Amino acid sequence: MTSHDSGNASARGLVGVIGGVGPAATVCFLDKVVRLTAADTDQEHVELVVLQHSSIPDRTAFILGTSPQDPGPVMARDARRLSSLGVDFIVVPCNTAHFFTAEVEAASSVPVLSIVDETLDEVARDGAVRTVGLLATSGTLTSGVYQRAAQARGLSTLEPDEQDQARVMRIIYDQVKAGRPADVAGLLDVVAGLVARGADRVVLGCTELSVVADEAGLLERPELVDSLDVLARCTVLRAGHTLRD
Repeated sequence: MTSHDSGNASARGLVGVIGGVGPAATVCFLDKVVRLTAADTDQEHVELVVLQHSSIPDRTAFILGTSPQDPGPVMARDARRLSSLGVDFIVVPCNTAHFFTAEVEAASSVPVLSIVDETLDEVARDGAVRTVGLLATSGTLTSGVYQRAAQARGLSTLEPDEQDQARVMRIIYDQVKAGRPADVAGLLDVVAGLVARGADRVVLGCTELSVVADEAGLLERPELVDSLDVLARCTVLRAGHTLRD
């Protein structure tokens, strides 16, 4: 299905969302789905069942070994809850949670739309791109989910240095997750540093950074690829709807 194909109402799917990771990112995702759907009436919009499950244990803390609380079983239970409600596929608007996708998929027969794979498929469509800069939580970078997926598509990756990664984590945890104003200039400095080192595109691989990009109007910048925006677009299409022009 292309972005201009008309969705067949009889073939439209019910989307399950494991949200709350984090809450602002989930709300941003839902808003994007509404704004991106070609709809003139309520009835023409994507139907979703949303679990705003903000008490899911911190994904980065578990991956880095600083917390014993495993998000995997919690997310797996959420997948079963959504499956029992008849969803056709599941989305998780959180990149770090991709580390637990296999466990979530094993919990039910419902497929999970991968934010990582869809984002890098979008990047790889531009055949001129060879190197991708990654802006993500330390958990996502440590897990290697983006690096492996990029390598499978013939792409190399660049990560921020230690100082810039600390800036990224402050934006994610101390600002967006805490409901405080984000350091947009600092984020753009980190982006510029990756581009200067050779990144053809820079992936916003944390949905808290997507919140910043959406609020600050950064998505017009050609060097940026926003994972949450990609996931929202793919969700609309996967659910059998049409993207708004």
